[in-house]
Amino acid sequence: MQNFYDPWVFPHCPGAPDWELDWDGLCGRFAWLRELQGIVQDPVFHAEGDVLTHTRLVCEALMQMAEWRQMTEPVRNMLLAAALLHDVAKPFCTRVDHGRITSGGHALLGEFLTREILYKETGLTTPVPFACREEIAKLVRFHGLPLFFLEKEDPVRAVLEASQMVRLDWLALLAKADVLGRRCPDRQELLERIELFADFCREHGCYRERGRFADAYSRFLYFQKEKADPAYRAYDDTKFEVILMSGLPAAGKDTWVARHCAGLPVVSLDRLRQELKIAPDEEQGQVVQAAKERARQFLRDQRPFVWNATNISRATRRQLIALFTAYGARVKIVYLEVPYALLLRRNRERSAPVPEKAIHRMIHKLEVPVLTEAPSVQWIVPSTL
Repeated sequence: MQNFYDPWVFPHCPGAPDWELDWDGLCGRFAWLRELQGIVQDPVFHAEGDVLTHTRLVCEALMQMAEWRQMTEPVRNMLLAAALLHDVAKPFCTRVDHGRITSGGHALLGEFLTREILYKETGLTTPVPFACREEIAKLVRFHGLPLFFLEKEDPVRAVLEASQMVRLDWLALLAKADVLGRRCPDRQELLERIELFADFCREHGCYRERGRFADAYSRFLYFQKEKADPAYRAYDDTKFEVILMSGLPAAGKDTWVARHCAGLPVVSLDRLRQELKIAPDEEQGQVVQAAKERARQFLRDQRPFVWNATNISRATRRQLIALFTAYGARVKIVYLEVPYALLLRRNRERSAPVPEKAIHRMIHKLEVPVLTEAPSVQWIVPSTL
């Protein structure tokens, strides 16, 4: 995900010699940024003030770094976007717990909000390329990892997993700006933690590149098991392939399956809904059970097939992949995406359109598949259509 298509501007990345940020212009343009104003933080560890003040200081700290200034414009823009968005979920997560102000869960929710903001192009004049958007979303998701990686149950696994989704050297730079953008008594200790994180990632070969595995199947098994060895070369005893489709309604999954999977049986939740006369916004338990029973018929026969549904959550995909692999299947995830405006237009043109409220709920919950989920993951996005 480190390949960029064309330079894009979010919202404006200044060049030398001034390196100044039009903060008033940004706040006037982005409602989600204005919503950070007045969101209080722990006065001990964020003595600089509210979340909006902190965000501005983080952006300014980032822009003062020689490493950031030496990067290409697309990468500078991407990191600046991540700095602007890194605490975007704090208005929804900030609470008082036993007399202390906390914002637990803001990084995870921040990934979802960042993806939604950038996908819908909220306040933007230039679309953000898919790979760039996902990198920003993961920078937001993992921005605390350099400070707390040693507290993870398995720190090696934590950094190897993150490296499959985001550049960890860029993550360390964002974390450093996050620390420099706050007033706190333990600033030096936090900066030392980030240096330790960088050394730890270098030691495990994942600081500037994805952590390496013997092959894709070994990588998949490593992230499915606890206390696995990343150097282990797994024996691939899979016997057939199951293609797991993923994508929002009207993203083009049916068309892709028709073009690329001719001859393969398809378990389609949309077709089952029609057969069972169950609307998309009604309870789906009966549809899913019927689909799983059809899938088991193919699995028992070790026959390749396609599972065609939205599958936008990682939890849903995990359950299905566990079912398929239990029968000796090798899973390939195919994720499709089209621009937001096109998605809505296509949906309106369908014979049975999905209610737009439902589509917006799905966009809010969308988790794009990542390399740790299956031996093979393919993204069919606007640049590859």
